[in-house]
Formats: sequence, structure tokens, C-alpha cells
Amino acid sequence: MANTLLSQIQALGVILDIDSMDPRAAESLSVSTTFHSMTSNQAIVNGQLRLQWDANLEPIVSQYVQDAAIDISTETGILKVLNLVTVLLASKIIPYLDKTGRVLAQTSPRTAYSKDATVAHARALISVFGKHGISKDRVCIKIPTTPQSILACKELQESGICTLGTCLFSVPQAIAASQAGCLSISPYFNELRVHFPEGASSYIDHKDPVRQHPMSPIIYSIIQAFKEKQTSTTVVPASILTLDEAVALARLRPHHLTISDRVLTLLAAAPAKPDEDLAAVTMEVAGEKSVLDADYIANNAAALEVAISRDTETSRKIKEALEIFGRQEEESIQFLRKVLSTPKA
Repeated sequence: MANTLLSQIQALGVILDIDSMDPRAAESLSVSTTFHSMTSNQAIVNGQLRLQWDANLEPIVSQYVQDAAIDISTETGILKVLNLVTVLLASKIIPYLDKTGRVLAQTSPRTAYSKDATVAHARALISVFGKHGISKDRVCIKIPTTPQSILACKELQESGICTLGTCLFSVPQAIAASQAGCLSISPYFNELRVHFPEGASSYIDHKDPVRQHPMSPIIYSIIQAFKEKQTSTTVVPASILTLDEAVALARLRPHHLTISDRVLTLLAAAPAKPDEDLAAVTMEVAGEKSVLDADYIANNAAALEVAISRDTETSRKIKEALEIFGRQEEESIQFLRKVLSTPKA
């Protein structure tokens, strides 16, 4: 039996990724394990931007703005600065990943319903990573799984840029991402809003999340569908708040789990459970065969558009997630404009 719950989950063959850009946490946790990849989003960037600004970011970003004559009052200018910040934060975590692990950065929510704008932002991020010594084989771009952006994933994958489908809550979204050739998908276990004070009250702490949580059968169905179709796209569940949720998801046997540094720390301190408590579960697969066999990429992702529009819960969750990420991105923009416009003492 493994010594800790963290090592026990890994012993099952579930690969662990760190859902954090905090280098101190990554360093501390690296004593217990080596992570494969690092995932991030606009909320994670926003939090670490503020924490790391003075010590790690300010000199490099300020010099970049000066040397490149960036006009931070324009959207184009400030988004270039935010791309740089994202890359600099990611670069602090890559030493704690295994040699084939990737750092993940998410395209802007403001581009989520434009294929061309999503492709452009993904390429811009890859370019900045390259300029800072991180080759594209160590990067994966997270892209919200909307009809337009799933077409962007296909174009990017065909050009050699790896993508991950995020803001994903349904089987059709998952199948669409696999048809687009995405490296991975991250179905959310919990809605994004529960991570923030304004939405925390909506969180339900299920006694038996593997059986009671509404996303368990959906994620299970995605995993089983990918096995049946022998797709190379890996399943990386995200948005995990408790130890019990991490255990529940491990029992579904996804390829990876991406977990916050807070929950990873708890897992590293928790004693291992009896092996039967992490035994693989079997559930009824959700969705008819027609759902699994549909071509969600054809005709400009028309079938995906229909599937999402008919699924009120998925539509709501995507809308709310993009709104939250949009607010987090805007907070980062306002912070950067303020600190970069303030004369040094």
C-alpha cells in the first residue's frame, strides 16, 4: 500500500498535473512527487500576477514595455503584456515538471467565439514562449470548447500546436475535441463559480461524490467513449475542491488529474486509504450511440452548436465560465495598466 493518498492515486496509473503557477508550492510539493504538466487559466494568472509582481515580474515586464514601445492604453498593447506575464509565470513552474511535461496557457475568453482570433492568440502565446526558451513541444494551449474554438483547435493541431479543450461539461464537447485532434480535454468536476466568494454558496459537498456528483457519470462516459473509439486525446478532469473529490475522480480512472496546490498539499499529508476505497467503478454510460457517433466538426461544427444549444446546463456553465475568466482577465489588465503607469519612487 502506498504511504500517502497522493502516492496511492499515482500508483493507480493516474498522472498528476499541478493546477497552479505558484513556484513556492511547486517546489514544496516536488519533495513528494514530480508533476507531468502545469495547467493555468486567467484566474490563476491574475492571482499570481499580484503575488509575484514586485519580486519576479516588474523589472522584466517594465523593460519589455519600454523596449518594444508598447502602448498599454490599447487592447492590443496590454494583451501583449499579459501574454508575457503568462509566459513568465509558467516558466517558474517548468523546472518541477517531468522532462516531457508541458505548461498550459489559456486563450482569452474574449476570443472564444471566433476561430481566427483564437488561433491568433494561441500562436501569439507560442511565439512568446519560444522567445523565452520554452519550445512548443513543452506547451499546450487551453481553449474553451465552443463550436468556433473547436475549429481553432483543429487548425492549431494540424499546424503542430497542441491544444486542450477546456470549459467542458458534456459528452458532445468531449467528442468534438477528440475529433479536432486535441491533445487533452479537461472536463470540469465543479462549476467554476464555486471557486469564488460570490459563487461559493452554490457548492454541494457530496458525501459520496463518485456516485452523487452530477459530473461523475458524464466524465465516466467520456472516459469510456474515448476507450471505445481508441482516441489519443487524454482526459484530465479539473476543478477539484476536496480530497474526497480527488479520490472519486481517481476511481473513474482518467488519464490525468489536474489539482490545485492546496488540494495536492492535503493529498500529500493524508494517509493512504484501504485499496478498496480507490477501486475502479462501473456506471451506466450516459448518452445514446448517436451522440458518440456524430461528426461535431463538419459544417463549421454545426452539430456541436446544436448539442450545446439543446443542453441548457452546459450552455449556462460555458457562459458563466467565460464571464468569470473575462472578469479575471480584465482585473489583470487593470492591474498592469495601474502599476506600469505609476512612476517609480
